[in-house]
Amino acid sequence: MSRISDTRIRTREAAAQLVASGRPAHELTVDLIYAEIRQGSRTTINDELKLWKDEQTRNDALAAALPPAVASAMLSVWALAVEQGERVFAQRGDELEADAVAALARAGTLETAHAELQGELRTVRGQFDDQQARLAAVLAELAQVQGGRDAALRLAETSAAERDAVRTQSEQALHDMRSAHRQELDTLRATHAEHEAALRAEVDQATARLEGIQKRVMLQTEEARDAQRRAEAALSEIRARNEQLVGDAHRISADAAEQSRLAGRHEKLLDRVTQEASDLRRERDALAQQVALLQGQLKAYEKSPPVRRTRVSRPAT
Repeated sequence: MSRISDTRIRTREAAAQLVASGRPAHELTVDLIYAEIRQGSRTTINDELKLWKDEQTRNDALAAALPPAVASAMLSVWALAVEQGERVFAQRGDELEADAVAALARAGTLETAHAELQGELRTVRGQFDDQQARLAAVLAELAQVQGGRDAALRLAETSAAERDAVRTQSEQALHDMRSAHRQELDTLRATHAEHEAALRAEVDQATARLEGIQKRVMLQTEEARDAQRRAEAALSEIRARNEQLVGDAHRISADAAEQSRLAGRHEKLLDRVTQEASDLRRERDALAQQVALLQGQLKAYEKSPPVRRTRVSRPAT
């Protein structure tokens, strides 16, 4: 039996004992009852004492209006009815308290489930934020790789342009050198022809003076040979310079091929990073769907009828 019913019953018992001891019912006070039972609140005792006094007044009026035997029988029935009502009230109060405890337990379970769902939602949100950060890092790396590829392409284009310029310059220099060499050879040949013609003329005209001028002819021949040797040396130098320019052109071509190879490597890296970014986007979309599903479940839970968490209303003690 609950504490409230016990206080009310003991209030009635104490009032009945005081009346039986000779004290009039209308003189009973809350302090007298509290001094007897030593429990409960004065408000509860006051309310129950008023009810008891009202019942006693009705009983006295009924006893005065009816024969003593009938009045006694009715009072006995009334006392039994009151006692049965109090037992039923106490039992129902205990049942309501048990229901309230069970409802609070269910509410605690639901709050725990709600907290777990909130934790899962925070975890999913954290994973989603991590995926977003990873995607941003991959995009930044992709931009950096693209920048490197563009720089490599620009360097390759610059190298190709320099190679073409060097090739053009080398071809022009070779052409100029060949032209100069041909002019020099023509000049030498013309000079040689002139010398030879002069010599032949002198030989024809001065056959008689051949011995006298033999030394001079030999000197002129030696000068012609020196000129020829100088021409051959210049030609050798021109050929060496040409071979050097050709080697430079081959080296520049090799550098351009290396730049092309690096550009192809960067393109493969770009394709791999692009594939990874696509995989991350798909993973991000899957996580977004999971978050949307959890949010829908959370909204459905929040829209469901709330569990009554208040206790059953009872008289205050």
